[in-house]
Amino acid sequence: MASEEVLIEAGDARLAGKLQLPEAAAGTVVFAHGSGSSRLSPRNRAVARYLRERGLGTLLFDLLTVCEERADTASGQYRFDIPFLAKRLRSATDWLFDYLHAPPAVAYFGASTGAAAALIAAADAPERIAAVVSRGGRPDLAGKALERVRAPTLLIVGGADTQVLELNRGALERLRCGKELVVIPRATHLFEEPGALEDAARHAADWFVAHFAQCGAEA
Repeated sequence: MASEEVLIEAGDARLAGKLQLPEAAAGTVVFAHGSGSSRLSPRNRAVARYLRERGLGTLLFDLLTVCEERADTASGQYRFDIPFLAKRLRSATDWLFDYLHAPPAVAYFGASTGAAAALIAAADAPERIAAVVSRGGRPDLAGKALERVRAPTLLIVGGADTQVLELNRGALERLRCGKELVVIPRATHLFEEPGALEDAARHAADWFVAHFAQCGAEA
């Protein structure tokens, strides 16, 4: 497996990331972490590890620079600026396509507010993004972009995360693409219950594998 620490250019910013590619990966999943998190999120890293075991590449990166992270910790000025986060995700996608010389397929995995950024970025580049998965996400924060998403989208929510579950149900109705909502019984927002995160990772991997395969069949 190829594993590399990378720096992603996003305008004037340089964003730290880690790209890991199993041999003959069917596609690469780009992670968009939630508010107050980073590429070092233990939950996203656990999901990424499972995806690699299923033969998928992963790119985890920081949506914010170190200085921006400090400012956000103090004021919260970036964490709910979804258009800004989506722009950073698009920059990372551009970087990945250039770096890998047009990878076979790319998908997004978004958590919390990162899910909204992923949906906006997917809506803005329908020809590039094969699929989207949201874990405990806030797809409602994608606003009008929800109706423009064309990538097949899986929403994964904890059954005990009642408020976020209702927001996801509302977002599901607004999506006009292939879509599905999976509820992990008894799981709360962070999927900390035994087996909950593993269940979410399995559903995500199944979704990505199926839609990467579809991209390969259509190529």
